[in-house]
Amino acid sequence: MSNNSYVIGFPRIGEKRELKKVLESFWAGECSFDTLQKEASALKKRHWLYQKEAGIDFISSNDFSLYDNMLDTAFMLGAIPKRFANLQKEELYFAMARGTSQLPAMEMTKWFNTNYHYIVPELSLKDNYKLDSTKVIQEYKEAKALGLKTKINLIGPLTFLGLSKRVDGKDTYELLGNILPLYIKLLEELSLLEDELYIQIDEPIFVKDNETKVLSLIKPTYDKLGSISAKLKLIVTTYFEHSNEATGIFVNTPIWALGLDFLYGKENLQSLEFIKKSGKKLIAGVIDGRNIWKSDLQKTLNLLEQIAKVVQKEDIIVSSSCSLLHVPFTLKYENKMDPQIKDWLSYALEKLDEIKLCATLFSKTNLDTKEQKALEANEQSAKSRKTSSLIHDKSVQQRVASLSLFERVEPYEKRIKLQKELLGYKNLATTTIGSFPQTAELRKVRRDYKANLISKEEYENVMKNYIDECVAFQEECGLEVLVHGEPERNDMVEYFGEQLKGYGFSQNGWVQSYGSRCVKPPFIYGDISRPKAMTLDWITYAASKTDKIMKGMLTGPVTILNWSFVRDDLARSEVSKQIALGLSDEIDDLQKAGIKIIQVDEAAFKEGYPLRKSKIKEYENWAVRDFKIAVAKAFPTTQIHTHMCYSEFNDIIKTIEAMDADVISIETARSGNELLKVFKKVGYKQEVGPGVYDIHSPRVPSVAEITKQIKLLLEVLPKEQLWINPDCGLKTRKWDEVKPSLINMVKAVKQVREELSI
Repeated sequence: MSNNSYVIGFPRIGEKRELKKVLESFWAGECSFDTLQKEASALKKRHWLYQKEAGIDFISSNDFSLYDNMLDTAFMLGAIPKRFANLQKEELYFAMARGTSQLPAMEMTKWFNTNYHYIVPELSLKDNYKLDSTKVIQEYKEAKALGLKTKINLIGPLTFLGLSKRVDGKDTYELLGNILPLYIKLLEELSLLEDELYIQIDEPIFVKDNETKVLSLIKPTYDKLGSISAKLKLIVTTYFEHSNEATGIFVNTPIWALGLDFLYGKENLQSLEFIKKSGKKLIAGVIDGRNIWKSDLQKTLNLLEQIAKVVQKEDIIVSSSCSLLHVPFTLKYENKMDPQIKDWLSYALEKLDEIKLCATLFSKTNLDTKEQKALEANEQSAKSRKTSSLIHDKSVQQRVASLSLFERVEPYEKRIKLQKELLGYKNLATTTIGSFPQTAELRKVRRDYKANLISKEEYENVMKNYIDECVAFQEECGLEVLVHGEPERNDMVEYFGEQLKGYGFSQNGWVQSYGSRCVKPPFIYGDISRPKAMTLDWITYAASKTDKIMKGMLTGPVTILNWSFVRDDLARSEVSKQIALGLSDEIDDLQKAGIKIIQVDEAAFKEGYPLRKSKIKEYENWAVRDFKIAVAKAFPTTQIHTHMCYSEFNDIIKTIEAMDADVISIETARSGNELLKVFKKVGYKQEVGPGVYDIHSPRVPSVAEITKQIKLLLEVLPKEQLWINPDCGLKTRKWDEVKPSLINMVKAVKQVREELSI
């Protein structure tokens, strides 16, 4: 094996989401487990061959998963929660991920600051862990049968423990003594496969801020793992940020190489002296595994040459910055995209060619004709991006530069008094978060309209009929602040992106979110502006159907940014500011048309937080700034709501205060009133809408349940400060769940008002 080009990991969902389709077919009982395995095996082989054909030297096995690699690792180590103990192997694996009718699934959360979700292992000191290396060895042998000697990917023991949770309430790292012997046994088994074998051990936990006691576990752990056999060459990889504190320790253990991300962890340059002195190989993450833009190879080569001033060139291996799992599979099916924009993009398959070409250019001084042409084509793409009018809009740039209104003029205390006088809503006012069920009929009508299969008039009639039904139901059940239901919206980001200049969309740009769930994020390629009103017609139509208050619904600038692939030639903070200005125009149009309450959702506000504490303040500053820019034009009498979809507020409550929304709705149904206590603790002045029932479950809450929840909320905040609403939007629920739930919610509020004489 040469030491030229390297890929951390590869997508597994398939170029046309083949894994998703066969998984869902298996779960529906439409195919056997053998069929699922055969399709998975075919996908693995195809993916390995793609990498081989691209000339990649270090190709992974065991990066494939039927659901999730953290789940696979828990399965491999025998970390099986007791509630699943009686299930058979095939049923057990998916039950842990998805649950059963009787057994709740394991928790799922974001993989660092990506939009991929992993299954959180559940650990306990009472567990009896036992190694099952079948999958790891089987995949290696599958690749070898194709003539490939792969590196074997493993999630490292310290990252596995750091991302797990203890069900007995203790520190997960206390279980290292239980887990490490299994890793040792695994490596001993793997050493029997070949005379020389490369093992990639992912330890991304060390790109976060770690306590000294965690860092102190590195050397004893890797002294043991690195000394098992001379046949094994261990490669420890980190990604998404710098790992400087850990790097200085890892290089003093018997590992063969260290993988570092030089794009999202530029500070890793400070660790190069450690690597030079140790004589370790460096896996240099210089091709972006998290974004979809074609690399400017000259810039990349300059970065590699900067690295080579410290680390010897022959010790540097060119790599993706992280697994290519986080980008779409291939551009070859994008036949409707503007050719100029397509030329700026690079998905996973295309990044293989970039990695190989970059590695070749870095190691050679004399290029052959093919290599020279490839470099020239890359240079032309980079030049096009720098000058294209599709990207650079001087009017947007001038508007941003001349921005003078950064926040609302009147303070909250004055605004809320005016709003209550004008709007006249009661204490414990009832509303919903915005969306109503997205039926199969709605989705079909939207698809047909996009495909020009139905007329604009037919499309609008269906949408308006749905809005009519939503408004009528809300009036009938007694809700006090209404919404239009959002039937016209496919997604809370995509809908707005489609109407903003500078946004792009793909046909097949699917990325795995978890299991079989795939998302198709839009991408921001140029300066953002709003050519015309985006929601005005739908909201004003809905408002014309009722005498009650109709809420306008928008997605906030930070959420639009965080749920998109963002251009890499402009700071994210500047892109966010451009989006905020476009939204400020929308808010102004809505309020001038008589919409008195406007909700600006920031569901992904916290998802954008940096992994390092030292960088959080900068993010919070511009994220808060841009929310405030978006709502700055709002009249004092226009009430601004926002919504946040996560459950931890202790660390950001001051930031939420700084956003200065008039009302914030939050998910709290699963926590009673615990989450609300932080709002009381800091003396939060604005109004709050804590969710009173969980919309992520199909069950219908009773009046008694919701009444109890409201009373719990009243133990923390006064009635004058509380709104009553569900946890989140109702888009994913069915009408036969939504209607009785909302009816019960309104009944519960009436009951509490009567009991407390409100």
